[in-house]
Amino acid sequence: MPTAAEMLAWIETITARGIRRPGYPADAWTERWLAARFAEFGLKVELEPVELPRWQPGTALLRLDSGEEFTGFPLPFTAPATGLRARIAPLADARPGDIAVDELTFTELPQSYVKTIATSSYDPEGVFDSLVQTIPFGPRMMAVVEPALEAGAAGYVGALTGVPWDTHDYYVPYDAVRRPIPGLWLSGPDSRRLIERLPCTGELVAESVIDDVTTHNVVATLPGNSPHWVIVASHHDGPWASAVEDASGIALVLAAARHWSRVPREERPHNLLFLLTSGHMAHAAGTRAFIERHRALLAGVVLQVHLEHAALRCEPVGGALVPTGDPEVRWWFTSRLPELEALVAGTLAAEGLRRSFVLPPDAFSPMPPTDGAFFHPEGVPLVHFLSAPMYLFDSADTIDKVDVASLVPLARAAVRLVAGTAHWTPRR
Repeated sequence: MPTAAEMLAWIETITARGIRRPGYPADAWTERWLAARFAEFGLKVELEPVELPRWQPGTALLRLDSGEEFTGFPLPFTAPATGLRARIAPLADARPGDIAVDELTFTELPQSYVKTIATSSYDPEGVFDSLVQTIPFGPRMMAVVEPALEAGAAGYVGALTGVPWDTHDYYVPYDAVRRPIPGLWLSGPDSRRLIERLPCTGELVAESVIDDVTTHNVVATLPGNSPHWVIVASHHDGPWASAVEDASGIALVLAAARHWSRVPREERPHNLLFLLTSGHMAHAAGTRAFIERHRALLAGVVLQVHLEHAALRCEPVGGALVPTGDPEVRWWFTSRLPELEALVAGTLAAEGLRRSFVLPPDAFSPMPPTDGAFFHPEGVPLVHFLSAPMYLFDSADTIDKVDVASLVPLARAAVRLVAGTAHWTPRR
């Protein structure tokens, strides 16, 4: 197993390339770098094309007629505007043609509630009865613009007044749905100053360009001791340089691949496929493309493992985020198969992965909120690890947020899960 220092060096190498959105130069470089690493480990590697829309933002600002100006960040995939002049009003008072200002507050999720929907948990500290997690979404998740559209608004301002630190770099929505009005995010402090002046008139600028590009899934395989398959996956793109989302997941997949490459073929329980997808930030385009291309393979899959986000919990201090020494709450979405649920629960305890829940795949929504979600409706047995720190879609996702102490235990957990499927057969 690679050391934590080796895995952290991989993460640093990836994040050093810059913003890794789908189709960006840093993401294309990462695809090639990953293919080289898998080949170095002795795996057979393919780069499989994924067509998707690439979104590139430009200037975003709100200029009031009073002369005040607020700089923001364009909402992904909203319509571009070089200068929309209109009345600016709170969403509740917006009239057709207005620029609607909508306050967003991140959801506070009591872990005592999550316990009621979990299959099991590993909480040796006993914190889940009192711990509250701030997740990186408001109550409407990615449907942030829709109420403004229903009101007939001509533009949208997302006011991040309920976000615990000062930022406008919120990369949501990331479903690649093109919404027909321009929009931007404003930081909490700027939003509060704006709200004091409403209603008023002004001009919204939100520049962006969308084009179609070819990206790639990185697919690497090792033969094993059965005709069946285990898939170990994550995604290689991210909203920013994104150390946690998901350079950390990349490191976990690479670690598992290197481990199994050094195990004799006859000791690998099944054929192994390591998948690093493109286009997570475009509605999981890479996962969907992989499933369409390899649908015949799915019937032979014993287990599909997704590994996302080795994250530290942070606290807001003075308008910034400060990492704590604790991991963010870990979700392990696991198919409702008793033998698999027992394997996951035993793995968490064996590796000391505290603050972990084992959850049904549909605990929060019809599919798990993971890059590999689309495997679930295909009936593929799955274990999807994910944590959701509040900074997940923000430029604040920097190297200091990675839970370095958990990298090796998480990678060992992935190895344990694969090894635990020895002699299993597909259960679609």
